[in-house]
Amino acid sequence: MRKIAIIGGGIIGMTLANYVEQKKYQVTIFDEPTGQATKASAGIISPWLSKRRNKQWYRLAKDGASFFPKLIQDFQLDHTIYQQSGTLLLRPDKQLVELQRLAEERKKSAPEIGTIEQLSGEQTQQELPLLKPLPALKISGGGRLDGKAYLLRMRKLAEAKNVTFISQRVQLTDEKTVSYGENKATFDQIILTVGPHLKDLLAPLGYQVDLRPQKGQLLVFETAFKTSGDFPVAMLDGEADLIPFQNGKILLGATHENEAAWDLSETPEAFAQLTNSAREFLFEPEKLLAAPFHYRVGTRAYTSDFAPFFGELTDQLLVASGLGSSGLTTGPYIGYLLAQYLNTGEADWQNYQKELSTYIKHDKTLES
Repeated sequence: MRKIAIIGGGIIGMTLANYVEQKKYQVTIFDEPTGQATKASAGIISPWLSKRRNKQWYRLAKDGASFFPKLIQDFQLDHTIYQQSGTLLLRPDKQLVELQRLAEERKKSAPEIGTIEQLSGEQTQQELPLLKPLPALKISGGGRLDGKAYLLRMRKLAEAKNVTFISQRVQLTDEKTVSYGENKATFDQIILTVGPHLKDLLAPLGYQVDLRPQKGQLLVFETAFKTSGDFPVAMLDGEADLIPFQNGKILLGATHENEAAWDLSETPEAFAQLTNSAREFLFEPEKLLAAPFHYRVGTRAYTSDFAPFFGELTDQLLVASGLGSSGLTTGPYIGYLLAQYLNTGEADWQNYQKELSTYIKHDKTLES
């Protein structure tokens, strides 16, 4: 049985651990979760109307979204973790017409978009009573994922499969050896899924990695909307999105703070930024904004071209990072693809990304 280490217990690492064949591999996850993006996140699974020009990213996000039915079935994810809620997009009238045209075109290759419908202001408010009566586009295939709840579920499943968890910060002594505390352990293969920490983790081995950290803050309101589990998610025209969950839990977010980077403090500036952005769309703002709330704060990983990367760096090292703000959509699928590579030796991910050398370069003068 081969010994593998997964460094990083976020959305990629946890999914990967649950998809590798247990008869082939003895799995250890090194999970030092401070600042972990997935643990702090909850988001919208609805990539089809993105206007990003990167066709490889869209293909990955589209296939990531279509992967969710399998993910739900394989791991019995209930509505507290993932739900196909439908998505409302609130934009000026002219943009809504353009978005509907885009949705109809993309539905040809992505039938999971579901039904596409222009809503009147009254219909929008009926769908999501938090909102003013504003026109919207609704696509039925959109969903919401609670990243924190997903990780809890996947950890429980991994523990049942005898995956070992070690909650310590690690370093790579070489491509096969992990150092943690006063301990060292050698593995047949190491998979690095540590988000923006990948840059520092690979530096002692002489690698330069195109990654930067970005801070994100979410607000979690506990409201009186007890039927919130039936609400669709709403992509507002601005930075803030509304993500309703069960029993009155409504999330508002998230910020994109490039200067704050590794700072995980909760800030009143984030509250003001998100609530001010959302206020113009809310019917009775204080029903949401005056409710008790708490923050979720994490750090995302971005490449300079905003595209993720994953795959085989060397015979012993697999890597994945750069998911940015689409990690909840693409992360589970990337974890699955990496697991399939370990299970079968076959990789089918060239169409999803540029060459790894675009983002990771080796310079022997950097080796410690």
